[in-house]
Amino acid sequence: MIEGGAMSRRRMAIIRFYRGRLLLGTAEAEVDEPLVDVAEKAGVEIPTNCTSGNCGTCLVRLVEGRVDYPDPLPPGLDEFLVEDGGVLACCMEPIGACDIDVIPPL
Repeated sequence: MIEGGAMSRRRMAIIRFYRGRLLLGTAEAEVDEPLVDVAEKAGVEIPTNCTSGNCGTCLVRLVEGRVDYPDPLPPGLDEFLVEDGGVLACCMEPIGACDIDVIPPL
């Protein structure tokens, strides 16, 4: 699930956003486009505050697929959250198709 340095392998991908099992929207992600921007295109609002990965307000859950996690992890995310699929939508980009649950892994 954790993938770093994959910028060159990324292509446009379909991202599906859920709340539990309810599909909220779908959009195509551009290369280097953060998940929060893809969600906006899909008509899905993900709350943000700092937009830099510090506060954790935009925490969502990666259900399927992969994202590019920065190394080191930003302050709003830790290894325990990553193990549960935690992703900061403001600063992380998908690597291929992904399913995202907007309910955070808490």
